[in-house]
Amino acid sequence: MASHIVGYPRMGPKRELKFALESFWDKKSSAEDLQKVAADLRSSIWKQMSDAGIKYIPSNTFSYYDQVLDATSMLGAVPPRYGWNGGEIGFDTYFSMARGNASVPAMEMTKWFDTNYHFIVPELGPDVNFSYASHKAVDEYKEAKALGVNTVPVLIGPVSYLLLSKPAKGVEKTFSLLSLLPKILPIYKEVISDLKAAGASWIQFDEPTLVLDLDSHKLQAFTAAYDDLESTLSGLNVLIETYFADLTSEAYKTLIGLKGVTAYGLDLVRGAQTLDLVKSNFPKGKYLFAGVVDGRNIWANDLAASFSTLKELEAVVGKENLVVSTSCSLLHTAVDLVNETKLDDEIKSWLAFAAQKVVEVNALAKALAGQKDEAFFSANAAAQASRKSSPRVTNEAVQKAAAALKGSDHRRATNVSARLDAQQKKLNLPILPTTTIGSFPQTLELRRVRREFKANKISEDDYIKAIKEEIKKVVDLQEELDIDVLVHGEPERNDMVEYFGEQLSGFAFTVNGWVQSYGSRCVKPPIIYGDVSRPKPMTVFWSSTAQSMTARPMKGMLTGPVTILNWSFVRNDQPRYA
Repeated sequence: MASHIVGYPRMGPKRELKFALESFWDKKSSAEDLQKVAADLRSSIWKQMSDAGIKYIPSNTFSYYDQVLDATSMLGAVPPRYGWNGGEIGFDTYFSMARGNASVPAMEMTKWFDTNYHFIVPELGPDVNFSYASHKAVDEYKEAKALGVNTVPVLIGPVSYLLLSKPAKGVEKTFSLLSLLPKILPIYKEVISDLKAAGASWIQFDEPTLVLDLDSHKLQAFTAAYDDLESTLSGLNVLIETYFADLTSEAYKTLIGLKGVTAYGLDLVRGAQTLDLVKSNFPKGKYLFAGVVDGRNIWANDLAASFSTLKELEAVVGKENLVVSTSCSLLHTAVDLVNETKLDDEIKSWLAFAAQKVVEVNALAKALAGQKDEAFFSANAAAQASRKSSPRVTNEAVQKAAAALKGSDHRRATNVSARLDAQQKKLNLPILPTTTIGSFPQTLELRRVRREFKANKISEDDYIKAIKEEIKKVVDLQEELDIDVLVHGEPERNDMVEYFGEQLSGFAFTVNGWVQSYGSRCVKPPIIYGDVSRPKPMTVFWSSTAQSMTARPMKGMLTGPVTILNWSFVRNDQPRYA
């Protein structure tokens, strides 16, 4: 019976780390206070997985800000502008890289593949002097071991680290980041040696860039890297973890040919062709960590379907070499469904957050070992059937409207020049009209008014009066600044996606379904569970109210459908484009 979790959310079920970080940054608490909150979170996560029966529990997936920034710290790749003079990297340097400080800007941040999580992009060049500057991976392994949990330490793999980097300022854009491989591998060897000395028996390298469309030169870098690491890795079980997509046949060939590697982690949720790759060629005696539980969404796993997939894989790789896993880190899903007190029971039965996915992984592993929990599987089957048949999911009016759409419905009836002429006649704008994007700062007073209205502490009349006053301030300011096309400032909107989702059918909302976006910033994605429709107008009242306050054009603002889709947990019972 073998089960594994690729990674786990680090913010805490009620954003404990967020509040500890922000308190520390505001100098309201000490570094020791922050470290205590972090240690308690790590301990509870390891214990939770251990109690659930997970065999391969990850460590070093916790981060005070970002896992790639942790790797940058481990390698001592601190840009010179932060004035770091060597030694162990502390909070001052670490958070300056992440957030900047009074005198220097932060490092660039960008999206982690196609997720809504953002990582800190390493800045590298030929003159970087790499050094072993953060012992976090070893320290956290020892910390878990002292608590009686023997974990699998997780490191960003050396090739993915370089491929996710960018040339530092002043370095030619054509600089080959992979040319730095011989310089960083000695640091990886030191870390590996320390982990072995501490008692680690497994190590996980996350190499997600293997799922990208890589040329042969980049694929060869993986071969070169693990050839070099092979002797240092001797005596350890080595897992190379990939996620978010299929591997090409060339990348798969490269992966299974890596020296010193014991196991391969594959995403079987987003990797639609991965099963065929495994069936066609899997190395004898190696482990497959099969990612069948979705780490990117909040739907309960279809246990019967996953079990069927696992049985197919078992016939290829063997019972002893098959490990049930998540498709990727659970970082991208909400933490614990237990904290959702306002979701109705039917929708709640269709969901699984990170804590529930840990249980699902272990239930599948037990079933493979002949210890199937029939009651758990039956309840899961009933929930799957309920979701498929629920009238809340399928709206006939929406289905008919979608089916009636024609190609011409996706095109404007008039061409752009005709529309521009009509617009100019009506609005009489100058050659270069001015406007703003739309939202003005949300003050503490404004947030208080919205919060009190939501809690029924003030009347609707009082709420509308307060919002109108805020809009009037924004309109007057823009007129004073001589802006041509005005906006109303969006004081009534809590979030650019949640605000619209709350007014559409087919959406559900959580109380504590927070997901880390970057650093301490968390978002609470709406859940699209059914066919979406608009029961009533969403913006007309506030837009017309704002327009009545000025003779200048007032711009209406809507969050676009693609953004709403990408910032929500979407249905997994139909293709994303549907």
